[in-house]
This record gives sequence, C-alpha cells and structure tokens, in this order.
Amino acid sequence: MKHYPRLLFVRLGALAALLALLPSCAQRESPQAKATSLTVRFAYQDRVADAASMIAFEKGFFRDEDLVVKPMVFSSGPACSEALLSGSADIGTMGDTTAVIAVARSPVKIIASHGGGEHRHRIIVAKDSAIRSPTDLVGSRLAVKKGTSTYGGLLAWARSVHLDLSKVKVTEMRPEDMGDALISGAVDAIVASEPTPSVVEQRGGRQLATLGGLDNNYPILLVARNEFIAAHPEVATAFLRAMRRAAQFIQEHPEQAAEVVAAKTGLSTDVATRAMAHHYYSLQLDETTRASLDGIADFLVAQDMLDAVPDFSRLIDDSFLRHGSNS
Repeated sequence: MKHYPRLLFVRLGALAALLALLPSCAQRESPQAKATSLTVRFAYQDRVADAASMIAFEKGFFRDEDLVVKPMVFSSGPACSEALLSGSADIGTMGDTTAVIAVARSPVKIIASHGGGEHRHRIIVAKDSAIRSPTDLVGSRLAVKKGTSTYGGLLAWARSVHLDLSKVKVTEMRPEDMGDALISGAVDAIVASEPTPSVVEQRGGRQLATLGGLDNNYPILLVARNEFIAAHPEVATAFLRAMRRAAQFIQEHPEQAAEVVAAKTGLSTDVATRAMAHHYYSLQLDETTRASLDGIADFLVAQDMLDAVPDFSRLIDDSFLRHGSNS
C-alpha cells in the first residue's frame, strides 16, 4: 500500500505533461483545419452566370478544402448584394454594376471574378415583332430588372446606338416574369442576362441585339465583407481555390457542367448548354476585367448613379487569388 501514493504522483505528472503539449499541437493545425469550425455564408445566383458556384457545391470542391459553406441562393445580383451588405452573408456574387456600387458605398471588396461574357445580356422581341432596329424601340414597352449589370449595359448600349431611353417605356420586371409578359404582348421587348433570353427564344422570341461591343466583358464578381476576409484570410484563399477548380471543371467537362446547371436551375440541358455558351468561366482579376470595372464606374458617374469613380486600388484585393494559385 505504501507504494500507491508514489505511483499516483507519477501518473498525475504524466497527465500534466500531456495536457501541456495540447496547445502546441493545436498551433500546428493547418489553416484548413481551423476553417472547419467556421461556416462561410455564400450568397450566389441560380443563373448560368453562376455555374461555377453550383459546380463547387455539387462536386464537393468546398468540402475538399475543409470548408463548411452555407448556400444562400438568390435570383439577382442586387439580392446577393443586399445579403452581403446587411451582414447575413460573408461572400456574394454579382455583376459589375452592382459590385461597383457596393464597393463604392460599403465596407466590402472585390476578391475575384469567376466568369462573365460580353454577349450574356441580350434584347429579345417576339418573332413576328415589327421591331427590327434600335430606333424601332421608340414608344415600345421594354422590360428590364433595374439596378443590375443588365440595366447598366442597357444604358451604355442605348447611348452607343443613339437611342433616347426617355422615349421608351422602360418597365421594371423580374427576369422570371419576362417570358410570359413578352409572349402575351404585355411588353414589346425584354432585356435580360442568360438564361432568360435563351428560354424566351425557345418559346417564340427573337434576338434584336446583344449588349456586347462596348469594351465590357460583364464580369461576375466575388465580393466579400472586409471584416470577414481580414479575420479569415486562409478561408478566403481556400474558398477561391475551390471556385477555381469549379471553373476549370466547366472548361474541361462542359457537357457534365451543363447537366448540373440544368438540374439546379430547372432548365433543359439544351437551354443550359446554349445559355452557357454566351459565357466564359475563369477565376481571374485580369486587365480586361479591371478595365471593364473602370469603364462601368465612369459610366455610372456620368449617369449620376455614383458621385465619383471608386479607388479600385483600395477596393480590389487579389491577394487571396494569388495565394490560392501558388498553393
């Protein structure tokens, strides 16, 4: 019995030494391991422009980075922006007009573009419509979702073709309602981003014009809250790695990608394929994308939608994109 106290002390000493090692073990955890306890709230759109977001979830690319990502699905960029600016989302996707306005007015930054397309916004009329040229739109009823990159593109396009939009009856409308409105004759033309034009073409629509040719590739931007990326830089880097894999998957497996998009959006595979053909999918913040942002910012100032051109040197942070490509 007299040996038990000594044995007890030895065991307690060993336990204390083991506990002392635990903090140092925790410190050696990988950034990905740290990220598992954090849920990233991601606001994205159920549109073909956001195909990379859908693929990243469907193929488990976020999970491969040990990220827990909560999907928040909306039908427009402004809705994603609202979720981000209200603090209910950490990262969101949106078109160039919405993104430029967001970074100019709120504590958020652009961290990447994951796609876009010069001709992804199109003006559609009925097949038997007498509207054959931009000037024929004078006096017509034109439906558009205001506040979107489509709307910004429409304003720029109208200026380029010398169309006075004050002489057009521009109607605010959700893209999902545009097909019925055009086919029923409630409006004479619609302007929207894909897949709405392709869907309406299949129902009896005809392309009047695209909003291309304006030195803008209409990028889809990933925008993040400053507070979030400052506190979790390793998460932002891992998030962009997953999105890069998704974009590469679309490039390498377009048919499989179209099937995923069709299943997620309710489109037919044929319509999804045709709509996606109006896009490119690539994770980047290249000179073309930056020039597009500069151009849309200049235009928004000219339209009195912004007071001044934002200082993009402070509002674009490509460090997470660069770190992710090097890891």
